[in-house]
Parts: sequence; structure tokens; C-alpha cells
Amino acid sequence: MIRAEKTDLRRKAGQRTQDGLQTAALELLAHRGQEGVTLREITDRAGVNVAAVSYHFGSLKALCETTIEHALERYLDAQLLELNALGSTAALDDLAAAFARPMMRALAACGQDLAMMRTMARVCINPPQRWGRLDSKFDQSRRGAVRVLAPNLPGVDEQELIFRTRCAAGLLNWLALSPIGTELAAMSAEQIERQLVPVVAGTFRGNATAAR
Repeated sequence: MIRAEKTDLRRKAGQRTQDGLQTAALELLAHRGQEGVTLREITDRAGVNVAAVSYHFGSLKALCETTIEHALERYLDAQLLELNALGSTAALDDLAAAFARPMMRALAACGQDLAMMRTMARVCINPPQRWGRLDSKFDQSRRGAVRVLAPNLPGVDEQELIFRTRCAAGLLNWLALSPIGTELAAMSAEQIERQLVPVVAGTFRGNATAAR
């Protein structure tokens, strides 16, 4: 019994260390990106020794990738929540707003939220192979978008709708990194939505007239 309690305490302490390292890494990554942080800075901020990174994650690179992966997972969860809330009669503008809302929130908040979004966007260009565990969430997001797109664009086949959804996601990643994204971040939340939603809706819509 005592041995089991000690094992449980060690497990909880280890989890606290991992959580502390990821929190510290997230704060630094948000400000500097993956190439701008050092092992010492993260461990100093987390209040642990340098060996803890190797023990829990294997390397600084693995710690950074794990931290970004978890941030991306939270982003996808927020996007799925918005998409799942859409009713069967949702229009393309409703879909565009739901799909882009996590990004619009980051743009409006600026600071660490936007910086972290930029870090994720950079890594998403060439994601690590182990990020494959998030494939199901990307698929859920695409299916959520297609569920609304299909009745709005009856002349467009499913593969084309999926392609447009992927393009919309790529557009949002590009905005996070581009000068236009910086311009949007200087606007109010209402202005960001007014500017961005029609563009995302246009990506979904494509050449709808020709398709029909």
C-alpha cells in the first residue's frame, strides 16, 4: 500500500514537472518561435533542472513540438465546438465565421495568443510525423465544414468541398504569418470579422455559379 502511494506521488510529481515545462515552453514559443528558445530559459522559467527535459521529453525539440501539438489540439477542439454548433440551415457566411472564429479571437487578442498561433502556423507547413494522432480531428473539422457546404453547394462533389476546406485552413495559417494578419490584429473584433468572414466564405464558395 505504501509503495503504491509513493508510486502515485512520483507520477503526480512527474506530471507537474511536464506540465510546468510545457507551460514555460508555450510562453517562450509564443514570443520567439521554435528557433528562439533555449533549454536553459525553459527550465529556469519552469523551476526545474535541465535534465528534466531529457527525462520527460527526450530533447528540447521534442518538448517544443509536443507543446505546439497540444496548442494545435486546443485550437482544433475550439474549431470543432464552433462547427458542431451550426444548425442544418447554416449559410456559408455562418460556416466561415465558425471555421475562422478561433483565429479571429487570436487576432483580436494579439499578444501571446496571436504569437502562439503564428508559431503553430509555421510548424503546420511541415508537421512532425507523430502529429498523425491529430488526423482524426482534422478529419472531423473537414466533415463538419462539408456538412454545411453540401446543402449550400449542391453542384459540388465531396472531394472538391474537402479541397476548399483545406484551402480555407491554409488561408488562415497564411494570415497568421502575413503582414495582412498584422493589419487585421490592429482592428477591433467586429472589424476583423467583417473583413475576414467574406474572404473565407469566398474560399468555400469557389466558382459556385459554374458548379451549378
